[in-house]
Amino acid sequence: MIELYTDGAARGNPGPGGYGVVLKSGPHRKEISDGFELTTNNRMELLAVIEGLKALKKGGSEVTVFSDSSYVCDAVNKGWLFKWELKNFSGKKNIDLWLKFLPLYRKHKVKMVWIKGHAGHLENERCDYLAVEASKGTTLKIDKGYNRETELSLGL
Repeated sequence: MIELYTDGAARGNPGPGGYGVVLKSGPHRKEISDGFELTTNNRMELLAVIEGLKALKKGGSEVTVFSDSSYVCDAVNKGWLFKWELKNFSGKKNIDLWLKFLPLYRKHKVKMVWIKGHAGHLENERCDYLAVEASKGTTLKIDKGYNRETELSLGL
C-alpha cells in the first residue's frame, strides 16, 4: 500500500507556482517538488498527482492519493474526468495534464481522498511547504502546457 500526499501552489493565479509530493510506503519515504515561472494553482495540484504517480516503480500498485484539491479529487471521484474524456475535453482546461494523468491513473489502483488543506495534517502541510518553496526557486521551469491566451480565447 502506497500513500501519496500532494499539493500545488501558485503565487498569483496565474503566477509562479510549484508542487510538492510526499510518497510513503512502509518504511520508505520520498519527497518531490518543482517550480514554474507562470502557471495556475489547479495545474500544480494536478501535476503533483501526476509526478507522484510517475515516481512509482511497479504498475498495478495500490495507491491512496491524499489531496486538498477539490478540482482533482472531484474530477475523478464524481466521474467528471471520464465524461470530459468521452467529449475530447471540449472547453476544458488543463487538457495536456489530464491526458498525462489518465494512463498513470489506469496503470495503478488509485483511490483519491480529499483532505482539508491548512488544517494541520502533517503530510499535507509538508507538501504545501515544498510547493511554495519550489515556486520561489531561482531556476523556475516554463510550464509549456499553460497558455493564458488559449484560456482567454475560450472565455475561461
